[in-house]
Amino acid sequence: MTEIHPDQRVAILADAQNLYHTAQSLYSRNIDYSSLLEKGTAGRALTRAIAYVIRADSPDEERFFDALVDIGFETKIKDIKTFGDGSKKADWDLGIALDAVSLANHVDTVVLCSGDGDFERLCSHLRHEGVRVEVMSFKESTAEELVDASDAFIDLSERKETFLL
Repeated sequence: MTEIHPDQRVAILADAQNLYHTAQSLYSRNIDYSSLLEKGTAGRALTRAIAYVIRADSPDEERFFDALVDIGFETKIKDIKTFGDGSKKADWDLGIALDAVSLANHVDTVVLCSGDGDFERLCSHLRHEGVRVEVMSFKESTAEELVDASDAFIDLSERKETFLL
């Protein structure tokens, strides 16, 4: 595991859908992405910040995407898919995992902003490669195996005044 130091290179990967739905269901509030970026970086050298978002043709979503860029995130946008039976699907799990693995040789730490337990194997792989893994999410909706697979867990619920708008 890489120890924390000021010259540490950090990548922040934010699963915006996971964060949004959790913040809405628990607190009926939105995420403060500026604080997420600031606290996730924690004074270390930011190599890359990526927010993975879904385009669902909702009002103001383009303004949200632009705000993420203004804050310092690169946005990766995927259109929501609607199937013949009316069901909808869109997620970035594979894209986030691929980006994390690709960045592993260029960073000391990956900060994964998601509570999705599907990322447990990704955390284990990154740690095996010598990359520190920090998870930032809401404890109430974060898979225990994800917390256990990370080097550090930051519970956004413990600092609602910081991480929620």
